[in-house]
Parts: sequence; C-alpha cells; structure tokens
Amino acid sequence: MASDTLSTGQLPTSHFQSAVFDEYLDNARAHAGQYLRRLPDRHVGARAGRDELLGALRIALPERGDEGGEVIDLIASQAERGAVACSSPRYFGFVVGGAYPVALAADWLVSTWDQNAGIYAISPLVSVLEEVAGQWLLDLFDLPRDAGVGFVTGCQMANFTCLAAARHHMLRRVGWDVEADGLQGAPRLHVVASAESHVTIDVALRYLGLGTRSVHRVETDAQGRMNVGRLRKVVASIEGPMVVCAQAGNVNTGAFDPLREVADVVRERGAWLHVDSAFGLWARASQSLRALADGIELADSWATDAHKWLNVPYDCGVAIVRHAQDHREAMTSAAAYLIQTRGAERDAVDWVPEFSRRARGVPVYATLRALGSGGVQDLVDGSCARARQMADALRQAGGVSVLNDVVLNQVLVRFDDDDELTRAVIDGVQRDGTCWLGGTTWQGKGAMRISVSNWATSEDDAARSVAAILRVFHALRSDVTA
Repeated sequence: MASDTLSTGQLPTSHFQSAVFDEYLDNARAHAGQYLRRLPDRHVGARAGRDELLGALRIALPERGDEGGEVIDLIASQAERGAVACSSPRYFGFVVGGAYPVALAADWLVSTWDQNAGIYAISPLVSVLEEVAGQWLLDLFDLPRDAGVGFVTGCQMANFTCLAAARHHMLRRVGWDVEADGLQGAPRLHVVASAESHVTIDVALRYLGLGTRSVHRVETDAQGRMNVGRLRKVVASIEGPMVVCAQAGNVNTGAFDPLREVADVVRERGAWLHVDSAFGLWARASQSLRALADGIELADSWATDAHKWLNVPYDCGVAIVRHAQDHREAMTSAAAYLIQTRGAERDAVDWVPEFSRRARGVPVYATLRALGSGGVQDLVDGSCARARQMADALRQAGGVSVLNDVVLNQVLVRFDDDDELTRAVIDGVQRDGTCWLGGTTWQGKGAMRISVSNWATSEDDAARSVAAILRVFHALRSDVTA
C-alpha cells in the first residue's frame, strides 16, 4: 500500500493525495487491461446469477469502510462471473457495439474531468467538443447542417426529445402553447406509427402525455416495412395536427420503411415526420448501404444511438431535429442561477431533457476524429458483411431457416420450424458461451436474433459462432431422436 494511501474509512482533510489516485487508477487500469485481453476468448455470457453475486458482494454497510484498492479488487473479481461480455466480438444479443479503443480512453477522461455537461459556463471544453461532434454527425448522415443536435442517454430519450419538439411545433401551429398550458384542453395531437414501431416510441408517447392506446397503427409487409398505401388511407381519415413515426432499421429484420414515399404522404398532409433510426441511420455513412435510407433526409426529426454502431461506451444517444428553434423551445429552461450563455456558445440544457449529465459527446468526438468518415463506413460495412456471412452459413445447414432478407446487420433464424426447439437452441448457445445471442418472436413464430455491430467482429468470430450454434442445434436434435 502506498504511504499516502488513505487508511480504512478515512476522508482527506485538505489536499488531493495524488499517490492515492495513482494507486487506485493503476489498479483499475490493470483490471481493465486484463478484462480486455480476455475478451477475445472468454465465455461471453455471465456464469453467476443473482444469488451467487449477492453472496460475494452484499454485506451490512460498515461504519468504517474498506480500503479503496480492496474495493476495486472485489468489484473487478466478479466481472468474469457476473458480467456479460457485451464488448466481445461474439456478442450478438442486441444491437450493442463494443467500446472502440479511443472511445474508451476518451470516456475515462470524461470520468476524470467530472464535468457537468449541462451548461457552457461549467465546461467550455465539453460544450465545444459536443458542438463539433454534432456538426460532424450532420455531415456524416448528410442531414440539414442547421439542425438541432442533443446528446442523450439512448434512443429512448432521443425519441422523447424529438417527439417533444414535434408536439411543440404541431400544437403551436394550431395556436396552443403546450409548454405553458400543458395538454388539458389542448387540440388532439394524432400519432400514426408502424405496427412494427419500437417500444421506445410508445414509451416516449406515454412520457409526453400523448398515450399509446389511441395511436393509429399502420400495417407492414413480411419484412416489417410500413405499407404506404395503408398509411395514405390512415392519414386521410384523420383531422387535426399529426405526427407520423417511421422506422429506419427494424430491430428484428433490419428493414427500412419506404422513407421517400412515406415522406411524400406526410408532407402532403402537412404533418411532422419522425424517424426512429437507432442503428439504421448509420447506413447513411456507407456508400453501399445508403440507398436503404433513401428519403430519410426529408424527415423532421431523427433518433439514433452512438453506443450502437459508432461503438462508444454506454450511454450515448443522439436526438436530431430539423427545426432547431422548435427543438430548443421544447427543451430549454432558464434560471438566473444557471449562468446560461446569450452568445454563440452552446448550453446543452437547451437541447436535451437533463440538466445534470455526463459529457457523453466527448467519446463521439474522439471516435469520429480517429475513424474519419471512411473508418465509420468500414465499421458499418464490416458488420453487415459478417451478418451476411453468418446467414449464408446457417442457411446451408439442414433444418435451419433464415426468416428475413439480410439487408443490414440483423439475422433471424429458426430451427426445424419449431418454437420449442428454437428456444432450446438459444438457451444452449448462451450456456455454451462461445457467443451470446437472444430470441424474439417474429410474425407469431419464435426466432433467434443475431445482431452484428461490434467493430472487432472478424470472419473467424462469425465462423466460430456459427459452428457453436450448429453444434448446439445438432446435439439437441440428437437428444430428441435418441
């Protein structure tokens, strides 16, 4: 133990003791390095459940605490058993990116600086870094360069922020100030959404007081794409202000709504078009995939995640709104004690729901600067190539069906056209630990869902994972026939 290390339960009385920081940070770095070195070959899933972890971690809160280095050792010691290796190149459970090295390093700096990113006065550095990162994203996605950009926790809050701006805009057009007067007595704001819209749309509508029961749902095709003919009929049947929610990247199939056609219908009606594009917006960074999102630039707002395909650490979502003034007016709050800027400087509280928040735009800046547009394109294209590789290999095995057109990074798989067997294969693969993936229900049938979005996933990772899936499948088949 270093001579300057704080004794058990002791708080510093005057000055920072640099040796203590050095000791703890060096300790944490050693554990982090060991964790990262093991990622390529470790069991991907967790090996311990709640009871085991409670047994290792739960004690009565002591009057005098443990030495800090020992606490770090204890926490780190449980990672191998209790943490799912979401950063593993063979983690395919959800659309989760692994932390790109420069993004992880930048995120460590964010914790070290401990800046409240809410207002410029607290951290000019963070404000400028996020301002530049937002502009780079608009360039990368080729969206209006004067759009409002806010860094939020994830697509849940990105959808909330965008739909709050939509609510403000559409109700203001009919003479209602929703921020001042609330929703009691307000004109009805109609919401139209795909039958395949993500649950975060519904949650956002609940938070905004718009509710979900009265949402007008539009049927989809076999891949989960919105039926434009049906959309046109639904829109024509509604009077009053309206928001239409489309989707770029179905969470099961990866399919995109026909966005240009959807946008034409919405514009004719004078409604607001919001696109939930948690991972699909990143197709705009790829020349080979860009056509999938044709017409997305015509929308009024977009929600996406950087902790998905940009591979920055959790959490980091992005809300983008064409009408920056509406975005700002829906979010901003003012108080004398906030010391808000009146110049060109950027206060994040004008663009997101939170006051106090982490400087989550800093890893975005670092990653975009390190990768460049070409690097982002390679990341996206590589993930999609690995998804196609896995789909092609699985199709060749007898009894295995790929249920979707693999247009992006999502693969839906079913075994012997049997729900019970498919669920058993998913469970078996998770226990095997070579890779980790989850299940879903698609058009009434159980399916395995493979999502590829990690920068480090290689051809070998994809091949090893397919081999493990088929090994489990064939073993279960043998058990059934034995």
